This record gives sequence, structure tokens and C-alpha cells, in this order.
Amino acid sequence: MTKISFIGAGNMARALVGGLLKAGHDPAQISASDPFESARAALAQMGVSTSDNNIDTIQGADVIVLAVKPQVLTDVLRDMAPGLPSNALLISIVAGMPLSAITDVIEAAQGKPMAVVRCMPNTPALLSEGITGMFANAAVSELQKGQAQTLAAAAGRWVWVDSEAAIDAVTAVSGSGPAYFFYLMEAMIEAGVELGLTRTLAAELVVATATGAAAMAEQEGADPAVLRQNVTSPGGTTERALALFDEAQLNSGIRAALAGAATRSAELAREFGK
Repeated sequence: MTKISFIGAGNMARALVGGLLKAGHDPAQISASDPFESARAALAQMGVSTSDNNIDTIQGADVIVLAVKPQVLTDVLRDMAPGLPSNALLISIVAGMPLSAITDVIEAAQGKPMAVVRCMPNTPALLSEGITGMFANAAVSELQKGQAQTLAAAAGRWVWVDSEAAIDAVTAVSGSGPAYFFYLMEAMIEAGVELGLTRTLAAELVVATATGAAAMAEQEGADPAVLRQNVTSPGGTTERALALFDEAQLNSGIRAALAGAATRSAELAREFGK
């Protein structure tokens, strides 16, 4: 069975470990390091071996998951690079950190390319309901791609993109995406309250509606545009609401917002990659 080591034991690492264990992965084949005892304790309760020493944690690992904050990644890599198993796969879930910032440090220490997959998960991964965008560098084998898919499946679904630049689009659409839906849900709840509903009832209606709409959109062959048309009766309430959305230029605003998020993702990659 694949031996997986996590560098960093925060919320996303714990979510991935939980998903792996639920899928039947042997906890004896999972290890994690973190400087904080409380983070280590949470994983130890799941049967995973833990340490505050990164070098000890990665010994014999087939897959090493980088799950640290962007601002400490370079220092972590410099410390780990001499002890990295040469045939291991590195999977980075570090937000905004380009592959070059990882491979340059490692290759300077080891003198040869390292197999690295850059991932962009989203927060529903904490409930194993996420989706992860992934990009692999040229050193990643087909076997290692399968290992990356197994890890991503612990958080929900996964997709491969064919360029690292596409990770910026993934970040804008799905990485930041949950916040957009929460923003809309907040607005709908407030509107419900203004229309006379209690906050509790308005929240229940909005969350259930969002869940149901997502389930309909997930049906095979479903097209959101067609689903919208199907619920929009001429001269009815939905048509009035959508007309006001159009008047407020909501569609173009959403497109501009996602373009801005993608641009910021690229900016962060350049900043962190220096």
C-alpha cells in the first residue's frame, strides 16, 4: 500500500487523512508532521503516526503532501530537500505557490527533477464534497498520477488541467467558488428577512433551495441555462427577479469578479515564487 506523508496537519490535511481512512487506507501507512502539538494530537487520534520532525516523517514515503502555509514553504523545502526520497511524488496543496518555487529548491539540492503535482482543492473537501484541480509536471509518471487521484478522491472529485496557468482559472471558479455561493445565500437570507420571514426559516429555505438546485444541475445532461428557463414562466415571479438581475448587470459582474480572482491568483504565484 502507498505510504503517504503529510507535511502540515491543518484542516485540509486532516480532511484528506479522514477521507483516505474512510476509503480503507491503512493508518499505519500514513504519517504527518506539524510544529503544533494540538494539530498532531488530532491526527494521532485517527491512528496516524505524527512527529514534529519533517525529515523523520518523510522517510520511505511514496507520496509527500505539502500542506503548509505559503510563507513557510521555501524554508520547509530547504530543510527537507536533502532527505527527500528520490522517487517520491510531491503533492502541493499550498495556495498560490507555483511549481517552480518547489522544484527550484529541490533540484538545487538533489541535482535532478522531482515529480510534483500542484493541486487546488476547495473547502467542501472538509466534508469530502470538494473538487480539486490538478496539474502535473513532466517528471510525474502515470502511476504517480493515479496516486494523486487517490489522494484527491479523499476530498471529493478531481480534474486534471493541461497547463499550470489553468490552475489560476480553477482557483477563480472552484477554489474561491464556495464563497460566491455563500455570498448569494447571505443576500437571499437577508432578503427573506426583509420580506417578513424569520432568519431561521429564511436560512432553511435558502440552504435547501441551493442544495436542491445543485442536485438538479448534477443530473446527467443537465444544462443550467435550460434549468433556469424551465422555472421561468413568462410574466411570472422568477422572470421579474431575473430581469432585475440583468438590470443590475449581475452576469457581467460575476464574470469580472472571476477574472479578478484569476488575476490575483497569478499575482500571488509570482509573489510567492520569488
